[in-house]
Amino acid sequence: MHIGIIGTGYVGLVTGACFAEFGVNVVCVDREEQKIAALNSGKLPFYEPGLATIVEKNLKKGLLRFTTRLSEAVGPSLVVFIAVGTPPRGDGSADLSYVEDVAKEVALNLEGYKVIVTKSTVPVGTGRRLKELIRENLEGREGSFDVASNPEFLREGSAIEDFMRPNRVVIGAESPQAIAILKDLYNPLYLIETPFVITDMETAELIKYASNSFLAMKISYINELSRLCERLGADVRTVARAIGLDRRIGPKFLHAGPGFGGSCFPKDTRAIISLARENGIDLKMIETSVLVNEEQKTLMGEKIKAAMGPLEGKTLAVLGLSFKPNTDDMREAPAITIIERLMGEGAEIRAYDPASIASAKKVLPKEVLYFQDPYEAARGANGLVIMTEWNELRNLEMDRMLKLLREPYFFDLRNIYEPARMREAGFKYYSVGRT
Repeated sequence: MHIGIIGTGYVGLVTGACFAEFGVNVVCVDREEQKIAALNSGKLPFYEPGLATIVEKNLKKGLLRFTTRLSEAVGPSLVVFIAVGTPPRGDGSADLSYVEDVAKEVALNLEGYKVIVTKSTVPVGTGRRLKELIRENLEGREGSFDVASNPEFLREGSAIEDFMRPNRVVIGAESPQAIAILKDLYNPLYLIETPFVITDMETAELIKYASNSFLAMKISYINELSRLCERLGADVRTVARAIGLDRRIGPKFLHAGPGFGGSCFPKDTRAIISLARENGIDLKMIETSVLVNEEQKTLMGEKIKAAMGPLEGKTLAVLGLSFKPNTDDMREAPAITIIERLMGEGAEIRAYDPASIASAKKVLPKEVLYFQDPYEAARGANGLVIMTEWNELRNLEMDRMLKLLREPYFFDLRNIYEPARMREAGFKYYSVGRT
């Protein structure tokens, strides 16, 4: 089977590379010539563990190719995935201009039967809108096509595993032919007994928003509970572990910290809130989760200031910048809000991250100093802040770190270390939801 992927961002590139790994002939298209040239030489525009190896291997096999010409992706393909961005507008709603532009261009290149699939996260009703747009832009030509929704559930840092061994595959379509083709495309997953959810387009489109919003609510729930734990002298980690052992709840996403970020949770929670309001519904629990998340970032800055006193003229080493480990994604990262707050109080920031320094320089204040080693970042600092739980930050040499710091303040915003041991080691240790 031949498929086309329109868009070589995170979702499009991972999807294309993984389908090529399944033995499918894949052509990915993007308008940026420099990006396409880099991809054809095996250079990726972002960091994702294992992806570079898969891209390089399938480029050599000839199963994966990148082009700027949409006709080369659409022409030979039975299935065409739309995987372009849907950035938030000012009111939180999803901007569908890129998706709609692609649909119009696909219509101009439509020859023979195609299944046009939205892989991008889009509001309910988008599939029907694209169906109309394609028909309107056929310019009198005969065109045979179906539109389907196939939302992605890729976690940054674990995307390859999530694609190869997903919890489920959701296919939303009206046409039995389109459903059969997509099931055939995903046949390697069907063979390993991956659950398939076959439904209509509207339900499939809503599933992605509903899933991400629920996970965001779990994060905000445990973060809000962490505030009560601190006040009462309880340990939020033990509370989270105990409630997570209830199979009705589960342990995932019950880790207190500085708040959620990334390309999905902030955008998707705002988008579903906007979609609901357009339809006369207030999603109060999701709205509160967004509010709690913003408050959590602010509280982290207040925690540091309360412990250290006035920050004017003081230096803080911030270890980890990306919104989560194993990615260089700085979109909506809690580090942005917290660092800006600390610098606004007069603090100097010395930062380290294993992968996201280049991305961080684009969004953080230009005065931030960057280092290629966590110990150099800590040298001479008045305090240290762990912002992202990269594996290499879980086993720091504490004797060495204590000697490098000017003052022994240690703010563990991911609860990596044990409070008693850190205080015994000589640190003034602060975490989230633990006394």
